[in-house]
Amino acid sequence: MVSLRFPFSFSQPPNPRHRSSNSFSSAAATFAVAAAASGATVAAGIAIFRDPTKSFLQNAFNFFSNHQSSSPFWASLSIADNPSSVAEPKTGVLFPSSLNDSQKLLGTGLRKKSVLGLKNIDVYAFGVYADDGDLKRLLSEKYGKLSISERKDLSEDLMEADICMTVRLQIVYSRLSIRSVRSAFEESVGSRLQRLGGSDTKELLHRFTSQFKDEYKIPKGSLIDLSREKGHVLRTTIDGKEVGNIQSKILCRSILDLYIGEDPFDRQAKEEVELKLVSLLQK
Repeated sequence: MVSLRFPFSFSQPPNPRHRSSNSFSSAAATFAVAAAASGATVAAGIAIFRDPTKSFLQNAFNFFSNHQSSSPFWASLSIADNPSSVAEPKTGVLFPSSLNDSQKLLGTGLRKKSVLGLKNIDVYAFGVYADDGDLKRLLSEKYGKLSISERKDLSEDLMEADICMTVRLQIVYSRLSIRSVRSAFEESVGSRLQRLGGSDTKELLHRFTSQFKDEYKIPKGSLIDLSREKGHVLRTTIDGKEVGNIQSKILCRSILDLYIGEDPFDRQAKEEVELKLVSLLQK
């Protein structure tokens, strides 16, 4: 039974104390924050407090007077923005823009799960990758000159073609167990295998789900990679460790169908993947 108790912490209301009569102290504190935010975070802090015989503002003034340059100090401020990563918008989880140098990120999404019909929890964020060379070699002839509105069969062809792809899952629900992952795949992958291959797929499903052994721990931030390699081989890794590989076209297709098929976990993510595909194929 999944616990529905989610610990939340609420910020305390401010303590209604009297403001200090010394307005310069407040200004000095504000100045210190600004200095720390500049490119000289550590150096500023050391220099400003270096001489206890001088006032705080005098030390601060001397520091910045002695460190003038052609650019103002706020020019060194930078935003923690890594162009090699892309954030999944709902969770902020970062995904590298490429895997193994050749697989490009096509889109990101979020897997939600209803708990007792009362609450949806964010289970994991995911990123969909595909080999750039394979895409252009196998799909550009058909889709290279099509408009975005003409991409009707694009996801279908992507799932069918022998294109190297990876769906990376990053766990965001801190109470998720490997047993829950195994059970969820038994349901979601199982239904797709049955639709694609009939009732003879039970053994195939068991081979896949048995890879997720109880001994594996998947705390928040853990990575699960489901990679389709050449020849329709599905390779599964957990936090970089391979846990199994299975050669099966319908298994690979069933996995991809969860994310870019007719009834995906995140429809907006599927749209993003298709738009990115059209953009790549028209280059």
